[in-house]
Amino acid sequence: MRAEVCGLVLAGGQGRRMGGVDKGLVEFRGRPFIAHVIERLRPQVDALLINANQNLEQYASFGHDVVTDRLGGFAGPLAGLDAGLHATAAPLLVTAPCDSPFLPRDLVARLAAARAQDDTDLAVARTGMQPHPVFALVHTRVRPHLARFLASGERKIDLWYSTLRVVEVAFDDEPEAFININTRGEIAQFERS
Repeated sequence: MRAEVCGLVLAGGQGRRMGGVDKGLVEFRGRPFIAHVIERLRPQVDALLINANQNLEQYASFGHDVVTDRLGGFAGPLAGLDAGLHATAAPLLVTAPCDSPFLPRDLVARLAAARAQDDTDLAVARTGMQPHPVFALVHTRVRPHLARFLASGERKIDLWYSTLRVVEVAFDDEPEAFININTRGEIAQFERS
């Protein structure tokens, strides 16, 4: 059976704002960040991939295939998305960053319903007027388009989205779900809350 929706946890960054440590493996409430994200995302998808560019064996220990960027140099979330799109046969790929442990438990259902209405290329979560571009459900037909965009030297996710048919999906009922934790101070703050 072919998976319909594949999940992709984006853990391919350098963690510069966290002092250069691999953010997905940083402990939060007794477990690595990525464990929290997997726990919330895995029940929503048919298969799951992890995009990482370092500590590959540690990421593989979470029981899911690890895909590395096809571009070198820690090229950002679009490079991770590109890697995921080339690693799945599913028609849809949903992304979530490794540093967002509170992501919605109904993220995929809500994004999928909105995307299906007009068969858009991509559905992205939004709270208020703020889109959250790394929380997106992407139709895999954009695979060659993204590869060309990256080959041109572009890396900006908002610029790429502007070239696609996109629907923004309001999650105003769960604004805290999209909090990403970037610093040791933020870890301490959310450990207490």
